[in-house]
Amino acid sequence: MRALLLAILLVSVANAEQSNTVVGPSNANLAAGAEALLARDAEEGVRLTHLGLKAATNRRERVSGLSNLCAGYAMLQQWETALPYCDQALELNGRHWRSLSNRALVYVKLKRFEAAEADIHLALQIAPNAKTLKTVQSMLLDETNPVSPSIVIDDRRNPGDDE
Repeated sequence: MRALLLAILLVSVANAEQSNTVVGPSNANLAAGAEALLARDAEEGVRLTHLGLKAATNRRERVSGLSNLCAGYAMLQQWETALPYCDQALELNGRHWRSLSNRALVYVKLKRFEAAEADIHLALQIAPNAKTLKTVQSMLLDETNPVSPSIVIDDRRNPGDDE
């Protein structure tokens, strides 16, 4: 499960970088923090992103950094720590779908399913084809409406089966 969680969050960070919402060379620590998160080094990514946020010069840098902190702390499975960073990013840009996706994942892990559903719904309006959102939505559905196995295999052995 942890590997799946890391993959979901890393996709969010990678997509942010590809669409120019993660800062470029003007803020080396934010860029290095995003790279560390992509390399699955959440502790270093969080450390560098905190440093980068201190030097953030505009709203876009702050939103990207805060969203990446949310993802980084979620990678560390520190759900309660991650949540305020998602909230802060969304206070600055309520339509930042990556922050909505990260927060929805945090909400799923905190069992706050209605809040997760609301974030997913809004994020899908903004980025309807985002694979990350579909994955988080699937995780929500797995938690709230689990599928029961339709086939039960009885693998008990009867005496004499080994002969």
